[in-house]
Amino acid sequence: MIDLSIVIPVYKDPYVYPTMRGILEKFETNIEIIPVFDGCEPTLPVPDTRVKPIFLEKQVGMRGAINAGVAKAKGKYLMRTDAHCVFGQGFDRIILETIEDNWIVDAKRYFLDPIKWEVMDKEPIEMERLIISERHNKFAAVPWRERDSATPIKPKMAMQGSVWVMPHNWWDDVIGELQVEGYGTLYQDSTEMTMKTWKAGGKLMLNSNTWYAHKERNFSRTHDYPNKLSRASWDYALDQWKDYYEEYLCPLFGITRP
Repeated sequence: MIDLSIVIPVYKDPYVYPTMRGILEKFETNIEIIPVFDGCEPTLPVPDTRVKPIFLEKQVGMRGAINAGVAKAKGKYLMRTDAHCVFGQGFDRIILETIEDNWIVDAKRYFLDPIKWEVMDKEPIEMERLIISERHNKFAAVPWRERDSATPIKPKMAMQGSVWVMPHNWWDDVIGELQVEGYGTLYQDSTEMTMKTWKAGGKLMLNSNTWYAHKERNFSRTHDYPNKLSRASWDYALDQWKDYYEEYLCPLFGITRP
């Protein structure tokens, strides 16, 4: 039986090979890795039977690529990771040891220098707060240091969304799939999943007993998304979830002024 299916949406990302190699070396449960090559040329093959690539002839975007990977996943649990991440030893085991049936879990997040393939000397991010950015008028996750405590596993309000783990059944019953209509093909996936989860009686949780490092944002990106489409995604997410965010999620986390 497969414990964990790891879906990796890939679009022209040169770092997916070392990302997969690191997972194969450091994960400790029975895993499968499903890189979804989204209308792009595949990277060098990884000679391991646990790697089960999907090749999409036409680019569908990040949301569609994740949906395609999940549709093929056999694991009891699902994980999504970006194609430019490194992980702590036993990341999967540590998450799965405590995960509950209605949780989405992420971990302590460091910053990766993808050129050196090294974790950068920067303070990691653990707790995050969901805000409506005044600059862009959109939902955004920002660090929330005042919520930190000695408790390693605790509810959190928001996540970046580059890495998460959840029970496969929770995806099937609550998430369903990442919606493309309205949201578009790229943005606000973490907002959609977080809101659906809290509304269904689940929790977004931080497990800071383990960590990953995600490519630092100042390094180049492999995709370009027109501003018009970004704006449409941000506006749609606000229209769908702003009332719920203000009336339920903010009071839940003790926020009186969103």
